[in-house]
Formats: sequence, C-alpha cells, structure tokens
Amino acid sequence: MRVISKNSRLSQPTHKVKVAVNVKVPMRDGVKLATDIYQPDAEGRFPTILVRLPYGKTEAYCEMPAFGWYFAKRGYVFVVQDVRGKYDSEGIFYPFVNEPDDGYVTQKWIATQPWFNGKIGTFGMSYYGYTQWASAPLRNPNLKAMITLVTATDLYEEWFYINGTFNLYAALGWMYLCCGAKAMLFHDVEPGLIPINWTHLPLITADEVAGQAVKCYKDIIKHPNRDSYWKGKTSDYPFDQVAVPVLHIAGWYDIFLRGQLKDYVVMNNRAATTEARRNQKLIVAACHHEIAGFKPLGERGFGPGKDIDFGPNADPDLNAICLRWFDYWLKGIDNGIIDEPPVRIFIMGETVWRYENEWPLARTRYTKYYFHSDGRANSMYGDGTLNTKAPETSEPPDTYVYDPNDPIPFAAEDLGYFITTLKDQRIIEKRDDVLVYTTPPLKDAVEVTGPLSVKLYASSTAKDTDFTAKLVNVHPHGHAQHIQEGIIRSRYRESRENPSLIELGKVYEYTIDLWATSNLFKTGQKIRVEVSSSNFPRFDRNPNTGHEFGMDAETVPATQKIYHDKKHPSHILLPIIPR
Repeated sequence: MRVISKNSRLSQPTHKVKVAVNVKVPMRDGVKLATDIYQPDAEGRFPTILVRLPYGKTEAYCEMPAFGWYFAKRGYVFVVQDVRGKYDSEGIFYPFVNEPDDGYVTQKWIATQPWFNGKIGTFGMSYYGYTQWASAPLRNPNLKAMITLVTATDLYEEWFYINGTFNLYAALGWMYLCCGAKAMLFHDVEPGLIPINWTHLPLITADEVAGQAVKCYKDIIKHPNRDSYWKGKTSDYPFDQVAVPVLHIAGWYDIFLRGQLKDYVVMNNRAATTEARRNQKLIVAACHHEIAGFKPLGERGFGPGKDIDFGPNADPDLNAICLRWFDYWLKGIDNGIIDEPPVRIFIMGETVWRYENEWPLARTRYTKYYFHSDGRANSMYGDGTLNTKAPETSEPPDTYVYDPNDPIPFAAEDLGYFITTLKDQRIIEKRDDVLVYTTPPLKDAVEVTGPLSVKLYASSTAKDTDFTAKLVNVHPHGHAQHIQEGIIRSRYRESRENPSLIELGKVYEYTIDLWATSNLFKTGQKIRVEVSSSNFPRFDRNPNTGHEFGMDAETVPATQKIYHDKKHPSHILLPIIPR
C-alpha cells in the first residue's frame, strides 16, 4: 500500500480579493437568484467555483465567506448563490424541483462574465452537494469538475425512506426548519429545543403540532412508495449523462454514506465519457455529516475518558484537498493527484489512512458470522453467540416483544442534526427487546472493510413491522462501540414500488443493509450484532398495524421471532480483508 504524501504544489494566496454582494442572476422564468462573487482583485480571467445552497450564502454555519476568500486569494472566482426561495433569492423554495435548470442557467450566466476563463468547478455538501448532481446531466460544456461531500443522488432511498422506513429525525426536522414559512436552520435553534414532538401520531400532522404546516413534508408523507412523485426529483438519476470527474468525500458515520458509495461505483461504470469514468476519486473519513473541516468523531471521544480516539491523522485538510482537485482540473497544475490510486479510506481501530485501487476492495473475503443461542439471546446478559459455524441443529428461535410506545432509542450522545458523539451501546443492550450475539474475544485482529448486510429470518404477529441490526465493537473493558447499523420495513422487503404486508407467524427472509465501514477489530475485542425492531427517533416507529403510512395514531405491540437454525441460518455478512 502507498502512504499518503503531502503535495506542496498548491495555488498560493497571492491575490487581493474583491466581493460583489447580492448580484441578481435571472432564471428562465424571470425569478432572480441572489449571488455573491468573490474574485481576485486583478485583471484577467479566472476559473470559477460555483456553490448553490439553501442555508444562506453569508451564514457563518456554512462558512461560505471563508471559502470565498480562501479560493479567491488563490486565483479562483468563487460564486455562491442562495437557491430559489431562500434568503435573498426570489421565488418559492420546494426541494429538488428547480435545482437542475436553475443550476444550469447559473452556469450559462457565469460563461458570459468578463472574469470567466471557460472552466467551472462545483462544490458542496448535503443539499448543496445534491444541487451539483441536479444540473450535471444537462452537460454545460464549461463544467469541468465536481466535489460532492456527504451527499447522494437518490434521496428517496438515502434520505427520506431508508429501506422503507421514514428517516424521522433528520427528514422531518430538516423540512420543518428549512422548508416551512418560518424557515430556520438547526444551528439557529437552541440544542434540544427543536419544536417537534417526535412521538406525535399521526405523522401527517407532526408539522402542524410543532407550529406550521409544511407542504413538502406532507407531500413526502403521502408518497412513501417510490412512485411518480419522485421521478425527476431524486430517483432514476441519469449517470450516463454526466461527463465530469468527481471527487466524492464521504464519512463512515454520515447518513448518506451508502448512497455516496453507490454514486462512486456507478460513475466508474456509467459516466458519459471515458475520461469521467477513469477520473472518479473517493475519500472516506471517520466523520459524520458535519464534515466541514473534517471534524472526526474521535476528536470528541466516545466512552469514559475518550477510550476510543481516531488519532491526530483522522482530520485531513479539507481546504487543501479541494484546492488540489480544482488546481488540476481547472488550472491544469500537474500536482500528481490524477496518478494516485482512486480510493482513500480511513481505517478505524487502526487509525490510519490507506489508498486502494477500487471500492469494494477486490481482495475482500465475504464471511458469514452466524447467530446462535438456546432461545435466550435477549440483552447483553443473554446467551446469544456469534461465529463462523453454520447452525447444524434446530436451535430455538429468539423472541422479543416490540412495543411502538416503548421503542429502542437511538443511542447517540445527542441527536443534534446527525450523529455527533456515540454513546456506549450497552445503554440499550440491557433491554430484553434487543437481541445480542457476540463472538468470544478475538485471538487475531480482524479487518472489516466494505459493504455490510444481515440476512435475517423472522416472523411477527404484526401485518407490518420493522427489523433493525447493528454492528458493534466490544472493547476489553466492555465499551460497546457503534460501528454501523441498518433497518428494514417488512412491507418493503421485496419492492419499494409495490409493498406487501406479511402474514402472522410466517417466516420471511430479510436482507438488512448496514451500509459499509472500515474498522480493525483488534485482538481481545469482540464482534457483536444487535437485532431489534426500532431505532427512535432516528427512524419512525412502525405502528405494526399495516395501515396506510402516516395517517393514523393506532399502534399495537408485536411479538417477533428471530430464527437461526439449519433451515434459517440468520447471519451477518462481513467483508474481511486479509492482513
């Protein structure tokens, strides 16, 4: 493996900067979008970096003025625009709908400016990562490179309805605070005082109970299936129409991780040109959604006395990474970036960065770790075990009761907007409605790097219910470190377009996608899997009734059985990397 070298060939801050504020850029329908322009205070034409966001082009939270000055000093024009209907821009904001054409028209406007040299790069995270994807298929000839951070193209599957479950905290919270008439941002709200009652049912009126009706929220609640509502917004993305190199920057604990990894793989195979296909790059850091500055989770520590620390190398220089990408594609500086392996990942546990030639790794040995018990795997005190030996006998199933009125809480230090500091998972592993399967202490280190999934054989007394799974690293002192998790709604087990309810007591096979990770389980540590039926309020509670989604307040408990016998070999599939 190659070590990561620091390349000093970066554009230097040699320019003074001038700023034009609230320049009105007209769209096709006459709506004008407010745009700030940071540019070198010098004669000549310069490459341009475009950012389009709904969070305020001057808000300290997004640091756009800081980015503007940083890039303008180094010979770029930095253009940042409030999207339609937000802050200083005219029009009405409705997520996703106007971003393709508004972005394309803005790019055409840039091409008419006297300071423009013919090359545009786009940059942004989350929603303003998505705005890049939205306009890219329109193929503006001046668009030469993109940097997408913690975002994805398929926001139906990766943002709103993850494996069929509603991404309650992030989706409802975002729409309420960003899309309503009294729009604000999470960072404008005192922590813990977001005015939403997460337990309120029916979900269709949760916005009103919090104080305002939000049209896009209600529309999304009415469309839990992947139907015509989602066409042209966040699904069926035309990768084969995108012809630019993309630097994909993701986080192991980001909610868009799975979608971003898919985007990277698909662009490698389906991008419109050979150059674009050959020049996709991927960086995955040990961080969550608030990636600006790469604030790794280990900085905050988890567990008593910062037992788990990702170390000083976990936090690379985001500015330098982005500058190096744009220097190559927009200025033609031969800085070596194109010759490096395309994938760069942070290995948690080992706390090192490593280059790879592909994702997933070609040398992966996918290994099944099977669930075992004598029927009493309930809680960390139960008899659940985990090993690579398939069940040969009729082991009794494990049983628990999932009560929607007493759901398993999302075990994070605080929900904030996304995961910040992760709690010791033993706070939920003490519950009898959590099944726990654990290996003995490892005799040799095990590296798990790649996509994760759980194959679960389960029955329920409900017509519809959820199943969750979580991968955990148990340290010798007992600390149970969250690695990755997943969930599935039973009615969507086969199709997002055509859901179907389940029969009482019938055993179904479920595949729970746990996204991906890279973690070294060290000698003496244990690999653990948790299984349950809720993760609240990160995801909505399944009421178990089978009724139309989001429309009533009825709930019923459900008795769940997890099978792990010869006929039903429930297991987690781990991507083991030989060492």
